[in-house]
Amino acid sequence: MKKHSLLLILFVLFHIQCISQHKTKSNKNIAIINKKMQEIYKIELKEQTRGMSRIVTFEPDSLTVSLNDKLEKLPFSVSDWQNILKQVSLLDLSKISSYQAPTDNRFSDRALSSSIIIFSKGKMYESSTFDAGIPPKELEGLYHLLKGKGGMLKNTKPEFR
Repeated sequence: MKKHSLLLILFVLFHIQCISQHKTKSNKNIAIINKKMQEIYKIELKEQTRGMSRIVTFEPDSLTVSLNDKLEKLPFSVSDWQNILKQVSLLDLSKISSYQAPTDNRFSDRALSSSIIIFSKGKMYESSTFDAGIPPKELEGLYHLLKGKGGMLKNTKPEFR
């Protein structure tokens, strides 16, 4: 009976220690993500071809669309900004320029040439160019979120120069 009690106590203590370590690791991961999110102050989605240029700029409190140099400032919620930052926190910013585009229609003007630029701690991290609508696999989540948050883009018709 004493052996069983001793084993039970050891098991409970070991289990409590494992839960504590798991919570500590989880809290550290959350702290790293939060720090990374606070450092990002602007994100741009560029889409262009020879006759059209669209730049959508996301900032914590605003969304600016530049379509062939015509600016339009739109309201942007803090929760939308937070959702974008959560998606960015999944990326290694130093590697986004090395992500390979799956298609190359932008080289013959069959697709807009797109890129994502993230501004963090005074540095600029720019992705490699890719065809609009078909980003590198690693950037899919962020690209589709940016396109969705910039939903007014579906309603804007570019004026070709």
